[in-house]
Amino acid sequence: MGFEELLDKVGGFGPFQLRNLALLALPRVVVPMHFLLPIFMASVPDHHCALPGAPANLTHQDLWLEAHLPRETDGSFSSCLRFEHPQPLANTTLGTEAHGSGESEGEPSTVPCSQGWEYDHSEFSSTTATEWDLVCEQRGLNKVISTCFFIGVLLGAVVYGYLSDRFGRRRLLLVTYVSSLVLTLASAASVNYVMFVLTRTLTGAALAGFTIIVLPLELEWLDVEHRIVAGVISSAFWTGGVLLLALVGYLIRSWRWLLLAVTLPCVPGIISIWWVPESARWLLTQGRVEEAQTYLFRCAALNGKPVGEDSLSQEALNKVVALEGGQQRPSYLDLFRTPRLRRISLCCMVVWFGVNFSYYGLILDVSGLGLTVYQVQLMFGAVELPAKITVYFLVRHVGRRLTEAGMLLGAALTFGISLLVSSETKSWIMALLVLGKVFSEAAFTTAYLFTSELYPTVLRQTGLGLTALMGRLGASLAPLAALLDGVWLMLPKFAYGGIALLAACIALLLPETKAAQLPETIQDVEKKRKKIRRSGTED
Repeated sequence: MGFEELLDKVGGFGPFQLRNLALLALPRVVVPMHFLLPIFMASVPDHHCALPGAPANLTHQDLWLEAHLPRETDGSFSSCLRFEHPQPLANTTLGTEAHGSGESEGEPSTVPCSQGWEYDHSEFSSTTATEWDLVCEQRGLNKVISTCFFIGVLLGAVVYGYLSDRFGRRRLLLVTYVSSLVLTLASAASVNYVMFVLTRTLTGAALAGFTIIVLPLELEWLDVEHRIVAGVISSAFWTGGVLLLALVGYLIRSWRWLLLAVTLPCVPGIISIWWVPESARWLLTQGRVEEAQTYLFRCAALNGKPVGEDSLSQEALNKVVALEGGQQRPSYLDLFRTPRLRRISLCCMVVWFGVNFSYYGLILDVSGLGLTVYQVQLMFGAVELPAKITVYFLVRHVGRRLTEAGMLLGAALTFGISLLVSSETKSWIMALLVLGKVFSEAAFTTAYLFTSELYPTVLRQTGLGLTALMGRLGASLAPLAALLDGVWLMLPKFAYGGIALLAACIALLLPETKAAQLPETIQDVEKKRKKIRRSGTED
C-alpha cells in the first residue's frame, strides 16, 4: 500500500486540507509584500540639486530653478546637474551671485550636485533613495538593495530546502516566522546604508523558508484530483498580498513604518504553528511511524472518515515505509545521481531562472507610464486573478509542460513587441505591460505546481531549494539588468525577453505530470523513465 492509498482512506481533500490551506495563507500574503516592497520602499521621487540661498520671499520658484538648473531634452529640470554659476534672466534678479566672468560664450557650464538634493515629498515622506541620497551617480546602490535581498533569498532557499527535508517542514516554518520578524525589526532600525543592506539580505534568507516550505506542506496532504484547485486557491493569497501592499503603501508613506507593517502577519503566523500539521508523507519517509499515525488519525477525524485501528496500525504503516524506501537522508548530490532526476533538475534550474528574471524585470521598473505606483500596483494585482484562473484550466486540459512553455513564450513575445512600440504611445506600452504581467504571473504559478510534482517526497524540499536558488539568482540580477539601459535603451528588454524564450524552450524537455501521483522516492522517478523506454515514447 502506497501513501496515495493511505491518503484516500483518511480523506485526500476535506476540512483538514482546507484548514491547512487557511493556516498557510499568511506566508502567501507576507512573501509578495516583501518581494515587491522595493516598488514603494526604494521609489525615487522627483528631485533636483539643493540650492542654498533662495530668497525667503520667492514667489516664482520656476524662475529660481530656471536660473540654477539646466533642462533635459524633454523640458524638465535636470535631476543631477546645476549651473556652475546662476544664469541671469531677463528683467529678473535672482540671488546675489554674479554671472561668472570667466565663463565663455555659448553653453553655460554645469556641475554635479555637491550639496545634496531636494526631493518631492508629495507621494512619499521617505524612501531608501531619499534617506541616503541614492540617486544620480549613486542610483545603482538603490538597485543593489533589491539584488542583495534576492541573493539572501537565493542562499536561504538552499539552506531551507535541505534542512526541511532533514528536520521537517513544520519546525522550519516556525524558524522562518521568527527569524523574518526579528530581522525585519533590525532592518527598520538601520542607522546607515550598509546596516540596512546587510539586514535586508538576511531577511531575504529568512523569507526563503516560506517559498520553499509552504507549497509542499500543502501538496503532501492532498490527493491527485485536488492538487490543482488547491494550488490555485493558495496562490490566490499571493494576489491578496499584492493588492494589500498597494493599500498599505498608500496609507503608509514612510519606508521604515511600511517595512514593519508588511511583516505584522508573522505574529499571528507564529501562533498558528500550533495547528499546522507536519507532513505525514515526510514522517513516513523518515521512519517516524507513530507521529505520522497521530496526524493521519487527526486527518480522518476532521474529514469525517471512519478509519479502523487496523487500517492505520503501525504494522500497516511500516509496510508503507518499507515500500517507500525507509529512512533516507537528502542530499543535493542526489538530484544529479540518476539520469531522469538529473535532467529534471537541470531543466528546472533554467526554467526558474527565466521565470524570475523576466517577472521581476517587468514589475520592478514601471516608471514613465503616467500612473502612480499605487495605481500600477492595483492594476498588477487585478490581472493576477484572471492569470491564475487561466492556469487552472490550462494545466487540467493542456498539461503542466505546455502551459509553462506557452506562458514563458507569451512573456518573451510581449518584451519583443515592446521593442517595436514607440515610447510616446503610452496606451500600447500599458497594454503590453498588463499582458506581460498576465503571462509572467501564469508562468510563476505553474512553475511552483509543476516543480513540486516532479520531485519525489524524500527530495521535494531539496529540489525546490535548488530550483528556487536559480530563480532567486534571476530575481537578484533583474534589477541590475535594468542598468543596461545606459549602454543601449532597449538592451534590458532584449535580456528579459531572450531569457524568457530560452526558458520556454527548456520547459518542453521536462516530463508531464498531469494526473500523475506524487513520486515518493528516487526509484519512483526512475521507474517511470524505464516504463517510458519500454513503451517507446517520451513523456
